[in-house]
Amino acid sequence: MVTFQTAGIDGAATLPDVRSAALERLSPEVADFLEGGAGDEVTLAANRRAFDRWAFVQRVMSGRETPRLAGSFLGVPLELPVLTAPFGADRLFDAEGQVAVARANAAEGTASIVPEAGSFAIETVAREAAPAARFAQLHPMGPVDNFLRMLGRIERAGYSGVCLTLDCPTGGWRERIIRNGFDLDESYVSGNYPVDSGVELEQVFGQLFERGGTVWSWDGLADLMRGTRLPWIAKGIMTGADAESALAAGASALYVSNHGGRQLDGVPASLEALVEVRRAVGPGVPIAFDSGVRRGADVVKAVALGADVVVIGRLAAYGLAVGGRAGVEHVLRLLRDEIRTILTLLGRGDLGEVGPDAVRPVGRS
Repeated sequence: MVTFQTAGIDGAATLPDVRSAALERLSPEVADFLEGGAGDEVTLAANRRAFDRWAFVQRVMSGRETPRLAGSFLGVPLELPVLTAPFGADRLFDAEGQVAVARANAAEGTASIVPEAGSFAIETVAREAAPAARFAQLHPMGPVDNFLRMLGRIERAGYSGVCLTLDCPTGGWRERIIRNGFDLDESYVSGNYPVDSGVELEQVFGQLFERGGTVWSWDGLADLMRGTRLPWIAKGIMTGADAESALAAGASALYVSNHGGRQLDGVPASLEALVEVRRAVGPGVPIAFDSGVRRGADVVKAVALGADVVVIGRLAAYGLAVGGRAGVEHVLRLLRDEIRTILTLLGRGDLGEVGPDAVRPVGRS
């Protein structure tokens, strides 16, 4: 008998199953924290709808063998063009949090972006899963001396690059969280700032929870980043103009993202922004992409429209909530198998061959 079913984690055989199982396990408050977006959640919904506006261009009889997915991003080799996002409060989903995520990435040949506002220190994640803990996140806000201190820690811990989250000068207006009065215990986000560190968590992340605050400038950021040997990724880029500003400030890569619809409601879908950003910077600039990705088909469409790697946040959190490290591995394997299937049906033998000719706007012949 031929079977087409992939072994699941607790019955979660597909990616939609993983999401459903995760939401069943999480409390309503934590589920809202994970699933919710800003404002009326217009951008949250737009992120998903954007993928439906692009159709694949199928080619047959290509004569190709099993598609190759391996590549690299900023010199980091990847067996799968998928990174996991720097989502914080990771112990809400599993006791091992980002340590489990990084171990799953190491097993599947890909990499983590390790959060600053996570449950574990960047050194801990690097020590537990060095092959996958390759990028670390920083927020350009708060005291400059703390930013530089963290930058030094990232270098000493052996990371390959820094991901600067630029779109969080304050937290988004997230009404699900406001409505249910969700109170996040500091222990879930203070892995890098334990009580005995001498650093006040409110000084570092206060702007995320208070309205307003000081917004850094491109010139100031460029001055600070000249002191590091590490390449840095500009996260939160949504326009061609900001893409050019980031590169002028010294960014080595761009990260197109509207924060999964969690920051500013009413902005375009990230997939729309990806097209604009790639057009603005041309073919040579590495681009990461996230927001709205829920399956392998989304990964392929994003690559076709200009992404070099695709970053998953909610998908990784679903897997974490369902099965810890094994759940995240299951998510990555499902993505890999779906991507290979789609590439075969597109007549492509290598993901690197996928470009704009692999998709077209729905309704256009």
